[in-house]
Amino acid sequence: MTHVGKEIASQPDCWRRALETDPAGLPEAGERVAVIGCGTSFYIAQAYAVLREAAGIGETDAFAASEFPAARRYDRVLAISRSGTTTEVLDALRRTGGTTPTVAVTGDLATPITEAAGTVVDLGFADERSVVQTRFATTCLALLRGRLGLAPADLPEQAERALRAELPRGAAEAGQFTFLGTGWTIGLANEAALKLREASNVWTESYAAMEYRHGPISITGPDSVVWFLGEPPAGLPAQVRATGATLVTSDLDPLADLVRAQRLAVALAEARGLDPDRPQGLTRSVVLDAAPSGPRP
Repeated sequence: MTHVGKEIASQPDCWRRALETDPAGLPEAGERVAVIGCGTSFYIAQAYAVLREAAGIGETDAFAASEFPAARRYDRVLAISRSGTTTEVLDALRRTGGTTPTVAVTGDLATPITEAAGTVVDLGFADERSVVQTRFATTCLALLRGRLGLAPADLPEQAERALRAELPRGAAEAGQFTFLGTGWTIGLANEAALKLREASNVWTESYAAMEYRHGPISITGPDSVVWFLGEPPAGLPAQVRATGATLVTSDLDPLADLVRAQRLAVALAEARGLDPDRPQGLTRSVVLDAAPSGPRP
């Protein structure tokens, strides 16, 4: 089995451990928070930001780390970085100038992020060998949802169901995939699409569900899979079916359903003779030769 396959299978246990964890330094109720990350970590930041703000716990913005507006006032900055070495994340933390409390969730404490952030949350038990992120990101979101009181008590059991569930019929033969979400699951849709692109090099897109109707549906056809992360908006599934596409929905928690999408990414890679542990053009961490310097607006 590939490293990524083993890491996908380990997620229920990682989530259980995360839900039993209550680390110091995470955002408190009422704080105005910015959450930053790159790639997968940015999409997890998107999901968390919507969950936190929608629950009335505090204003929360998510940024790709390279686009973080350091001059904007926040009560706390939360950085998500599996490797702890990503250039844009380290640069964004430094650009806070030490005047804003910062906390980083990472999988490796022996990295520069421990000095760049004021507080560090250790998720080393969910770190990964694979380049393609799976369990670190989902474990991070499980931890953050648990801290918000928004994680179902049976979330790890739902992940186990997702590991046993059949993959969507006909998905292995499809040529195009679109993942759709609403609210916090837009971040999950973005992440699901990224997993398929990274691992299997397939044509994959993601959108807010209702935005899909405003143009992107035009490329959908019998060769497409359209996968909703969470409850589909009323009327949209019928419009997807009318294109001839394969429609995918689930009664699982959307984070657990993301596990099915991860499994599909690996299955597609293997069916195409690709190694999902060695995706084309990617490395475990993006470290730039010359980091941006100086404040940006």
